[in-house]
Amino acid sequence: MKLVTFSHGDHTRIGVVDDAGVVDLSSAAPELPHDMLAFLEAGPAAMQTAAAAQDGAPRIALSEVRLEAPIARPPKFLAIGLNYADHVAEGGREIPEHPTVFNKQSTCVVGPGEGIHVPRASHVVDYEGELGFVIGRRCRHVSRDDAADVIAGYTVVNDVTVRDWQLRVPTWTMGKSFDTHGPIGPWIVTADELADPHRLDIRTWVNGELRQESNTKELIFDCFNLVEHLSTAFTLEPGDVIATGTPAGVGIAMKPPKLLAAGDRVRIEIDGIGALENPVIDEPEDTAS
Repeated sequence: MKLVTFSHGDHTRIGVVDDAGVVDLSSAAPELPHDMLAFLEAGPAAMQTAAAAQDGAPRIALSEVRLEAPIARPPKFLAIGLNYADHVAEGGREIPEHPTVFNKQSTCVVGPGEGIHVPRASHVVDYEGELGFVIGRRCRHVSRDDAADVIAGYTVVNDVTVRDWQLRVPTWTMGKSFDTHGPIGPWIVTADELADPHRLDIRTWVNGELRQESNTKELIFDCFNLVEHLSTAFTLEPGDVIATGTPAGVGIAMKPPKLLAAGDRVRIEIDGIGALENPVIDEPEDTAS
């Protein structure tokens, strides 16, 4: 299934997308939770109910709804740096022995079509197209062999980065967490829909120019390795989002650098999942509190 959070008729709720449109689960299965986090917390029974509810249910045309971030506020939004060998090489670094883990604050999350801000604090803004996965059940000490069982599904992530803020201190959280710098979507593709999440082509375009092109088979630490590693230290919870790292082709590494500016448009596609597209805008004045 493609699980989606969408707005239609002044209401936001969850649904399932197929070729015919969007099944509104608040109508087709009203007993289910109406937000994605609560839905994931409800576990396999909720998934089964949602799958069964598609049969004979009316559809809303995809063009008539607004797609939101699948999970508006993930309990944890974790990301992995330096996880494709070609990206490590373009930055002049060594292949890491262990995953480089950092967190993005959940307030950076936005959905498809929402503006990525060039903040007032810096214009050194870069894109990073990434495969993301979403945890489906509370877990700890998960082996690699069992990791697939705790993943609810997969999505597209743009790990937008303010490079000067990222690199001026040893930890990356500030440079990775500016508001609007965590686009995710357009939906969550459930794990059963992907035969192998580590054989997916990934591409990033800026204004129609192909900047990144790779395959998730090139991940140094794959999704299942990451579940094992992360859950060694702390509990993973339903709705946690983990962005797995970006391949070569980021703007800062180009000569000369090709950073994002207002008026740009970033599109990231991952085969078997879909496309996430966002415009780049200057930070509005009304973001001041």
